[in-house]
Amino acid sequence: MGPYDKFKIPISMLAPAIEADRLGFTDTRQVAPLDETIGQERAVEALEFGLRMESAGFNIYVSGPVGTGKGTLVRQMVRRLARDGPTPPDWCYVNNFQDQARPYCLSFPAGQGRGFKQTMAVLIQGLRRDIPKIFESAKYLEAKAKIEEDTEAKKKALFKELAEVGLAHEFAFEETPIGFNLVAMKAGRPMTDEALAELSDEGKEEILKRKKALESEILDFRVRLHALDHEAEQRIRDMDRQWIENILEGRFEMLRRTYQDLPDALSYLKQVYEDIVTTYKDFLPHERPILPIPGLMPSGRHPDLTRYQVNLIVEHKEGDGAPVVEETHPTYANLIGKIERKAQLGVMFTDFTEIKAGALILASGGYLILSAMDLLRQPFAWEALKRVVKTREVKIEDTAEFFGFSTIGLKPQPVPVNVKVIMVGPPIIYHLLQAYEEDFQKIFKVKADFDVEVNRDENQDRLFARFVARLCKEEGLPHFGADAVAELIRYGMRLAERHDRLSLRFSLLSDVIREAGFWTRREEHALVSRADVETAIAKKQHRSNLPEEWIQDEIKEGTLIVALEGEVVGQVNGLSVHLLGDYAFGRPCRITARTFVGTKGVIDIQREAEMSGHVHSKGVMTLAGYLAGKFAGMHPFALSATLTFEQTYSEIEGDSAAVAEMSAILSSLAEVPIRQSLAVTGSVNQLGEIQPIGGVNEKIEGFFESCKKRGLTGSQGVIIPARNTKHLVLRREVVEAVESGKFAVYAVNTVEEALELLTGMPAGERRPDGAYPDGTLYDRVGRRLEEMAQIVSSWGKNKEKEEGTSREI
Repeated sequence: MGPYDKFKIPISMLAPAIEADRLGFTDTRQVAPLDETIGQERAVEALEFGLRMESAGFNIYVSGPVGTGKGTLVRQMVRRLARDGPTPPDWCYVNNFQDQARPYCLSFPAGQGRGFKQTMAVLIQGLRRDIPKIFESAKYLEAKAKIEEDTEAKKKALFKELAEVGLAHEFAFEETPIGFNLVAMKAGRPMTDEALAELSDEGKEEILKRKKALESEILDFRVRLHALDHEAEQRIRDMDRQWIENILEGRFEMLRRTYQDLPDALSYLKQVYEDIVTTYKDFLPHERPILPIPGLMPSGRHPDLTRYQVNLIVEHKEGDGAPVVEETHPTYANLIGKIERKAQLGVMFTDFTEIKAGALILASGGYLILSAMDLLRQPFAWEALKRVVKTREVKIEDTAEFFGFSTIGLKPQPVPVNVKVIMVGPPIIYHLLQAYEEDFQKIFKVKADFDVEVNRDENQDRLFARFVARLCKEEGLPHFGADAVAELIRYGMRLAERHDRLSLRFSLLSDVIREAGFWTRREEHALVSRADVETAIAKKQHRSNLPEEWIQDEIKEGTLIVALEGEVVGQVNGLSVHLLGDYAFGRPCRITARTFVGTKGVIDIQREAEMSGHVHSKGVMTLAGYLAGKFAGMHPFALSATLTFEQTYSEIEGDSAAVAEMSAILSSLAEVPIRQSLAVTGSVNQLGEIQPIGGVNEKIEGFFESCKKRGLTGSQGVIIPARNTKHLVLRREVVEAVESGKFAVYAVNTVEEALELLTGMPAGERRPDGAYPDGTLYDRVGRRLEEMAQIVSSWGKNKEKEEGTSREI
């Protein structure tokens, strides 16, 4: 047993072993497909509450990372509840005969909206056929002729009466092309122009007086004549109305009985009745106009009767349950609805038949599922959604209204809605909306938070197997053997980066299942084996790891300088992680430190060059606190040190290199070399405790890859925080190398333990007198710092003497 074996992590802890025999099946054909949710109890509880809560404002924001099955679970739960929910009514838009710019909306029980639309279409079509027949019938023509004959008789009697009045005034009526002309009479005979010219002035004056007296009688005659025409027209109109009412009454009485429980529909039918009676001539044949006028006579022999149509904007089938609408493109128009326009002869026009319903109306009485990111990307969409949820009605209007432009068009009656909105998005959007949108908490009162991992146990292993069985069944994939399921569970633990957890990112797991099925079929195997799953994972990695190979090749050929053997003072191998989308890999980085006399403390070259993030800067400053606590005693703490990541040309972030940086500084102070065959990672606090870091698997594997390309020597290894042991799920290749003694993974809890591994020298513990034991690393560091303090002190005193002498001179 070597001196450092106490720090080695047991092989069983490097990667969890999944025994396929303990899963209880041979392959997934023997497993019931999954019909429940894995590990999202909190989210399921929140969804159940939010979906069943009927009070206003209890809409749901579904929060969680991509790939956790949020959308799938939401759709499943919503559809299950919707099946048992009441079916909402149908909605129609109809003409407002008092103001055509403000059409009405009518509600009908589910399934009856289309019936009403068809009934109205049949009614108007029948009237188009039957009304012309009325006015062409012999009975109607006889009645109309009788009225006209009576009127003509009255006109003749009236004219006879006027003629007698004229004779009494010695005038007769002469018919001309433009009407009647008065002719003076004498001795019962009309006077000629010559006779009139021969009259004296008194005679002419007397004729003019008689003519003026008769003109008032003529004016009264004309009034009475027009009254007779008006009376005849009124009698014809009354007769026409009676005939129209006779043909309408039976039809509308049937409609009234059909829709007697719908007051709005009855009110609309009453308006239709009155309009038909008033404008019945629109149903009569007309000549086609030379140029069709939009809205009046677009085609055919009849004027446009569009005003009687019914625009069915929402239709449901009775017994279908509540609607579920998933709007994948939530623009303002797709959410609220729109008013389309038609073009004819270069003129744009619209009417109530061009009103189209949006997702909020279609989902009324049910559920609307939206993506938060898609919604917030669309102009006006969030404001529109918020207004509808608050007012519980949808007002369809032109988008130009949002810009303050007044548009001449339709203003449809708002449609009342009652919709449960489920918005799916990342956690950051939820927190931003809470912070900056004051109404968000009022309208989205329920948060369903999806987790990314679940505690692993035998039950979860079985659920994973059932998940595989369901996907294989649904997509026709080859079934998995028990060893393949065990490997998939291992991959799930790798994604979770925990021995005792399984990842719930089913999107990634499903992709591996599908790809493993692909390689199985290509090899013409009946079942997916562990090797197929490993192939799928390896192929997936190979498609993404080109940058990693470039870096490893540069390390191998020496372009990137990384020492993997020997010992060097003030130099240590740190580990970093590069994240490229869904692929992360680790690589070793050479960290160097130089110490010298001064009082500037630890100088981070990355920070001075503005190439470090805030967390990295904090980690470096923490080192100064640890050093001062360990070595500042009876003498001043005089130290200047520089730290840098060699050959890095981008920003450094994170504090996982703190242990490596501390080791480099202490090595430089003590002039004790560090083993270059080891790499170290870990964060450190001011007390010297090593704290866990992220990406531990990638960091170990990255250093292993560098060592493998140069050749494994058996002395190489990685030092990690002991608190990261539970996160280890290393590749089999690494585990096998450790098992064969070609590589090692060490775990430490304190800086002192890491230094002992790196330098081969104990760090030492401070004695009661404040000194460290002779021959320890910290003893050498302490002596060096004391020397530096004395040099600084002596230099300061000499400088004061020189300044004093200068003042005396």
